[in-house]
Amino acid sequence: MPTLPTPVRRLALLAAALVAGASAAGAQEPPAPPQAFTPSVKVGATIFLDYLFQQAPEVTDADGNEVHASSFNVGRTYLNVTGNVTRRIAFRVTPDIAKETGSGSAVNGSYTFRLKYVFAEYKLDDWMTRGSWLRFGLQQTPYLDFMEHIYRYRFQGTMSAERPHFITSSDAGVSFHYAFPRSYGGLHAGVYNGEGYSRFEANNRKSFQIRGSVRPLPRHAVLDGLQVTGFYIGDSYIEDGSRQRGIVAATFEHPHATAGFEYYAASDQRSAAVDRIDSDGYSIWIVPRTAAGWEGLLRFDRLTPDTSADGTQDLVIAGIAYWFPPTGGPSAAVMFDFEQTSFDGFATARETVKKFYVHTLINF
Repeated sequence: MPTLPTPVRRLALLAAALVAGASAAGAQEPPAPPQAFTPSVKVGATIFLDYLFQQAPEVTDADGNEVHASSFNVGRTYLNVTGNVTRRIAFRVTPDIAKETGSGSAVNGSYTFRLKYVFAEYKLDDWMTRGSWLRFGLQQTPYLDFMEHIYRYRFQGTMSAERPHFITSSDAGVSFHYAFPRSYGGLHAGVYNGEGYSRFEANNRKSFQIRGSVRPLPRHAVLDGLQVTGFYIGDSYIEDGSRQRGIVAATFEHPHATAGFEYYAASDQRSAAVDRIDSDGYSIWIVPRTAAGWEGLLRFDRLTPDTSADGTQDLVIAGIAYWFPPTGGPSAAVMFDFEQTSFDGFATARETVKKFYVHTLINF
């Protein structure tokens, strides 16, 4: 066997010594155990405040005078309690403090305490894509919570399909969310009571709801913010009495602007003794923004309450908002806006409603 040159022999001996030392160190120091899980609980709040001045129509006060209505309001107050019991099991409890507006109620005008969200969440990240989960309890329905993260102005007022009470933001049931790989979108489907969080379940009918969202170009420098969404509700008031909704939406998110288009349709037959009513509508909105925290909002909604009859309802919103510099998760904003609701073609004439608002959002 040939003798290796001295420099090569020294390198070989050094390499052998390093390998032996590493092996000994590995034998002496066992791998670190996985980091222990620590349960956690967080408390936060979401607050909507506003001042309203109604320019038209005027209202009549107790003395018969025609005046412009005005009021300071607390639109919404959520107390959010969230946490993780184990690495896979999370929960949320959110009471909603809202004004009682039922006529004849002993507490009419008072603020009442009710539950908006109470659910357990089982995280499926170990078996599916990150962001996949299963929920059980009183929880967000698939569409509004998703859209609210794109259209950030729900503190100005309800979204387009909410105003005619076509959909609700929360209901009791079980749902599943799957996040598509590589940020291509997601799927959220569930079975709910169908009556919403503010009403009792009225019968044995259940509401199937499903939303699918696709981001076709998630790696594109500009078009990564484009997203197409479809949403469907299959429900019934009674046997063979349909309560169906469908929404198709396209949204675009960019550092300088966010825009969206939503088209929705509904079909309602509350009793076998009445005819089915079909209705539809659409919403177009754009939010230009600056790096200094200033944003604008322009939105136009059109609703046709009964497609077999005349009559459309139009909503115009125009406003400017300032979002205070973010400090992480919390957010705060103030908004000055004008809102006009007009009616055209109805058998009974309706006055145009014009309102000026100052809105405030606090979320932490």
